[in-house]
Amino acid sequence: MDIHQGDRHTPGRRPPGPHRRRLVIGIGIGIGLLLAGRLALAATGEGPPETEVNGANQAELEMIKGIGPQLSTQILGERERGPFRDWRDFIARLPGVGPGKARKLSAAGLRVGGQPFSAP
Repeated sequence: MDIHQGDRHTPGRRPPGPHRRRLVIGIGIGIGLLLAGRLALAATGEGPPETEVNGANQAELEMIKGIGPQLSTQILGERERGPFRDWRDFIARLPGVGPGKARKLSAAGLRVGGQPFSAP
């Protein structure tokens, strides 16, 4: 391998090929579009899109801020026993989810029976 002065190549590593460059550019564009979408939502005063807990798949649940793989798996497991009737039922069936967490999930767009959380 011939290293020329001014090259930014690290010896021992392959130089980035065109596919890697395209990937990096694509990721950058994707992040830019995501941020632009969030800014547009903030500018219009609209909240996040609503997601019904009784109909969402794992990927849709995990798009909600505050729901990761562990909680989404718990939600889907509980849903196999039957749909969540209301927020009280949702809180009762999911260990670690209390009114505070329910409020945050609701603010992030989660709905139970089409309803946002309201403290009892």
